[in-house]
Amino acid sequence: MTITDVARHAGVSTAAVSKVMRNAYGVSAAMQEKVRAAMTELDYRPHAAARGMRGRTYTIGVLLDNIRNTFFADILDGIRDELHNSEYTVLIGAAGFGADAQGKTIRSMVDRQMDGLVLIAPGTPRAEILAMAESTPTVVIGHHDPSELHDSVVDADGVGAGLVVDHLVSLGHRNITLVSSPGTRSSKWARTPEIVLSNGYTEAMGRHGLTAQTRICRTTYSDEGGFKAGMSLLTGDERPTAIMAGADVAALGVWRAAHELGLRVPEDISIIGYNNTAVADLATVQLTSVDQAGHNMGATAARLLIERVEGRRESAVQTSMTPRLVVRGSTAAPRG
Repeated sequence: MTITDVARHAGVSTAAVSKVMRNAYGVSAAMQEKVRAAMTELDYRPHAAARGMRGRTYTIGVLLDNIRNTFFADILDGIRDELHNSEYTVLIGAAGFGADAQGKTIRSMVDRQMDGLVLIAPGTPRAEILAMAESTPTVVIGHHDPSELHDSVVDADGVGAGLVVDHLVSLGHRNITLVSSPGTRSSKWARTPEIVLSNGYTEAMGRHGLTAQTRICRTTYSDEGGFKAGMSLLTGDERPTAIMAGADVAALGVWRAAHELGLRVPEDISIIGYNNTAVADLATVQLTSVDQAGHNMGATAARLLIERVEGRRESAVQTSMTPRLVVRGSTAAPRG
């Protein structure tokens, strides 16, 4: 089935069908309805490779490191909802935490002529991302490093860390530890989310006169990473009274470690996450967390990317979300 068949069935020109498929400006609602009805009746689907040879495949690639991080589901929901009424299809590349594997996935997306890429906190070297963004429309989520070659959607992570420290100090905590991602040192990104979060935490602790109590434990943002960090911190000589994790999935790993050690949350240890994913609000969890507006981040990234794909050439855009602390049952005043 070809575009010519669709045009003949709808009683319009092939140019009209092409305009409808491209969502071109000036196409009437009646024409849209007639052409799309013909496409449905004929079960017509545009051939991606053929569209690619004509300049566009209507596919968007999304890179993430870990499908088990439920925050990424919020971002993906935002991307999906923003593109719902368009011709674009989203394809996901879950590449793991390794920079090489992520780079390979990104290159595969480019080789398959995807129209644009949304990269969620990529560990790939910055120089490689910048080189790729010169020819492929790109939006980076998470990293605060500005560039004229790609758009960025970030959270004010330093502010978010300050909200957590302020909350815990107001409850009476002094021994507050941050569990954060190690990042990829060789990537040459200077302002990754974990760097900005760590700086915000350190500054907030200093603001409260707690510089000597500042401690950062590095681990992957996964349940297993959080569990290992929790076991180390909660069995050490100076056990913290509160632990903040840079992702809900890691915070739940810390919680699992506390449970295995016979510690109660929040009576023996207060735990705070980051992302405010759906699991944080489960009745059996009730995890205090920082809301990053993941859905809004995804929708904004998709909108900016389509603007670039459709020809926007002016200065790059960096949009920042305002974090919000959502207090639930996993934090309380320290014992004694």
